[in-house]
Amino acid sequence: MNALPLAGVRIADFTWIGAGSFTTKMFSDFGADVIKIESQQRLDSLRISRPFKDGKQGVNRSGYFSERNSNKRSITLNLKDERGQAIARRLIQRSDIVANNFTPGTMEKFGLGYDAVRAIKPEIIYLAMSMQGATGPERDYLGYGLTIGALTGLQFLSGLPGREPAGTGTNYPDHIPNPCHAAFAVLAALRHLRRTGEGQFIDVAQTEPTVSLLGPSVLDFTVNDRVQVRSGNEREHACPHGVYPCTGDDRWIAISVSSDSQWRALLQVLGSAQELESLAGASLQDRRREAARIDEGIAAVTRGRSAEELMETLQRAGVPASVVRNARDLVEDDAQLRHRQHWVSLDHAEMGRTLYGAPPYRMSDVGQVPTRAAPLLGEHTDEVLGSLLDLAAEEIDTLRTEGVLT
Repeated sequence: MNALPLAGVRIADFTWIGAGSFTTKMFSDFGADVIKIESQQRLDSLRISRPFKDGKQGVNRSGYFSERNSNKRSITLNLKDERGQAIARRLIQRSDIVANNFTPGTMEKFGLGYDAVRAIKPEIIYLAMSMQGATGPERDYLGYGLTIGALTGLQFLSGLPGREPAGTGTNYPDHIPNPCHAAFAVLAALRHLRRTGEGQFIDVAQTEPTVSLLGPSVLDFTVNDRVQVRSGNEREHACPHGVYPCTGDDRWIAISVSSDSQWRALLQVLGSAQELESLAGASLQDRRREAARIDEGIAAVTRGRSAEELMETLQRAGVPASVVRNARDLVEDDAQLRHRQHWVSLDHAEMGRTLYGAPPYRMSDVGQVPTRAAPLLGEHTDEVLGSLLDLAAEEIDTLRTEGVLT
């Protein structure tokens, strides 16, 4: 761990659920000492979220939690107790970064707001990543990935034409724009700290990074005064552009044709799509007018073809195409992920050998990460309080007996 690029950085991690946990995971996987402050009285929702190892529910058996918390240490603190708050402050004094993704005002209730923390450690980097930010008329609103997707318009654009918005679950807000923007801001603040010795308050409103995903839709409105609506798989620049059934149980192939030459190559590969022969010379606009007929004709052929073989044939012919993969395909059959050693098996204290995804980038002179499985609830309480905060074993036992370490 000492050889990793963020070794020596410590984060007092009060985050929970998706975006916050993913933000600090990016630091822990590359060597930062991320100490996750938890409570048995109010569990991180991910600890009780599916899937569970062997289908057996438990606070230490969630695959979702494990994936988002690799390489971290976990302590349990009752922050409603003044002694628990005092321990949190001692931990903060020995940390470089404080991170939370609560609604504004929550950390203040525990005496751990930015002003209070800065008073004990002026150079602290304090990351707050609520749904709507620390100021404004909607600052007090509580939100999750699904509501963030709705508020920003992402949900409105997802679905089939003429149908209700389908949304994307929490996939985008919690796992792409918000943790990545927050991590970048923290890295910039660390650089600023190194240059100037000054700390930083970082106020991330999770709706705003999510809006950044919608650039084309925003431009279409501001330039053309047009509000984009749900279009399913349809795209103005391509036709056919969709997902088609193949042989096997729930097997599909995605095909995207954006030029006339690709269209002719597709017809040549499909061969038996006789109902499409009259459209062999059709332009993009002509094909878009006949999109439903084209989709039916393609599907009639692909139903009898292997998705993998058809993908390879189409790609050789210059037609963009890919198998629609499921989780089993990604873990067991993806040669590229296997080559890049994307899947990492680690020993978990309760679940045993478990699978983790490596960061989607590789750095020279940095070995395989993550290196440690996610922590059990409170697994490192004694270790952190003893070795880092210098509490005696007897004092730790007393605090635990009196409900401070819960």
